[in-house]
Amino acid sequence: MIDLNRLYEEKNVFGFFANQLAYPEKRTFHPSVLEESIGSSDPCYPHVKTYWDLMYTYSLEEIQELYTQTFDFQKDATLFMTYVKYEDSKERGQMLARLKVLYEMFGLLMPDNELSDYLPLMCEFIYAAEWRGDPRAQQSFAMLIAVLEDGSYHLMKALEKYDSPYFHLIKGMREVFKSCIQQEVPAHD
Repeated sequence: MIDLNRLYEEKNVFGFFANQLAYPEKRTFHPSVLEESIGSSDPCYPHVKTYWDLMYTYSLEEIQELYTQTFDFQKDATLFMTYVKYEDSKERGQMLARLKVLYEMFGLLMPDNELSDYLPLMCEFIYAAEWRGDPRAQQSFAMLIAVLEDGSYHLMKALEKYDSPYFHLIKGMREVFKSCIQQEVPAHD
């Protein structure tokens, strides 16, 4: 079960992930971006810091080339979270439609040229959405996080295989997911 309050506390972190997973620009790596988004006590910080330090060894042009080579030309390193599992099947189309309805339910109008399982968009949605007090949130966000966890697992494994700095970013994101799962407390007899 998703701890929606904990997820809400992590909204800025998801804004950071959305920014880092979009096509890199100069402002993507401004020194203040990390420190303003993620505290050193956040569960994702060690992984994100490793990613950040690795990215600072590249020029912006090298980062842009790495981004394109990784996410545009490696089929298994796609930023579309349902693609690896469903490819272009009917089930994927149904999941894309469900995600689009979810976004619209919480006030996000999707760009016409974007698929709803695009990882930067999904992170941006968590960052921007207002779900506190909405009775639909628990079920809706459980589905969203399930798609994110499944898709990001496959992405993380591909990035690890390619020895990509983005591996550490995705690993950090998955740590945030883990921190937002409510642990069921067993009942005592």
